[in-house]
Amino acid sequence: MAPPLLVIAAGGTGGHMFPAQALAEAMLRRGWQVKLSTDERGARYAGGFPKAVAVETVRSATFARGGRLDRLRVPLRIARGVLSAALEMRRDRPSVVVGFGGYPSIPALAAAWLLRLPRMIHEQNGILGKVNTVFAPRVDAVACGTWPTVLPEGVYGTFTGNPVRGAVAARAGAPYIPPGDYPMRLLVIGGSQGARILSDVVPEAIAMLPEAIGERLAVSHQAREEDRARVTAFYAEAGIKAEVKPFFTDLPARMADAQLVISRAGASSIADLTVIGRPAILIPFAAAAADHQTANARGLVAAEAAILIPESRLNSATLADHIAAILQHPEAAERMAAGALDQGRPDATDRLVAMVEQLARTSSQKKAGR
Repeated sequence: MAPPLLVIAAGGTGGHMFPAQALAEAMLRRGWQVKLSTDERGARYAGGFPKAVAVETVRSATFARGGRLDRLRVPLRIARGVLSAALEMRRDRPSVVVGFGGYPSIPALAAAWLLRLPRMIHEQNGILGKVNTVFAPRVDAVACGTWPTVLPEGVYGTFTGNPVRGAVAARAGAPYIPPGDYPMRLLVIGGSQGARILSDVVPEAIAMLPEAIGERLAVSHQAREEDRARVTAFYAEAGIKAEVKPFFTDLPARMADAQLVISRAGASSIADLTVIGRPAILIPFAAAAADHQTANARGLVAAEAAILIPESRLNSATLADHIAAILQHPEAAERMAAGALDQGRPDATDRLVAMVEQLARTSSQKKAGR
């Protein structure tokens, strides 16, 4: 008897692909076949998936890009993608179809709905993306990476958490060293779109800290390549120990070593913070769709594990005050770290696996009872 097949539908961004990859790896270990359904753009981001995962490229499109003529063609492109996905699914009969958001997931989810196949979605953020909003009432289950998640009326979700990379999972619950009269580490991270304002404000804020803090501080600052030179120069001129890079390959280790993290509030960053358990100052990206980064931060803020500064209120003096308040009060910092850890779901992948397998069992039982 052939092993069950899982079809994963995901878009071409890390926010969609990281949890999708984690689920794919886990299901392969459990003896399932796994296929990734995405478009040409998404296929270029699928290099991290295991080679055993078959990648199926289908047509899709979005109204958010291109000119007027391109937008007029969107429905036709999507329809062709849905037809192609439906033909594939009628042949392969997947046991479950899971969508992770992004417009490339439209064809597979729509085909699964038309064929009445078991289907679910996973939403990484605290507010559903546009595609997941459409499909939430049309699937059998909704897994939520952030809690609480704003859902349409009548739709209920299960809090699974967002799966994290293996390097992050390996640091889960790493002991926290509170701030003190010894070298301290500060980590600054932000997505490529939202990193510019952090490069503008954070170095100035750190330079404004009391000398007793600044002289003991070592900064790891993630900045865009075009900002790297000026940020590095500023830190050097201010006498601040800092390493500035567009990307840190050892980010989980740096987060585990940090006394404080300054970050945007993307779903993956929040997941890392809660699995490792670190105090944070969160600055949601103001241009994020439906302000979903603010929604992502709600759980940590409510748990008093993070301080939220809206981008509209961000300035170097305000940020410096918050940094100093945390680094000068070790007991409060320890409570923040513990609060972050309480919000974490290091077993998020296992929770997703359980939902997939339960959905497959329920479907099989229904068929057997006919």
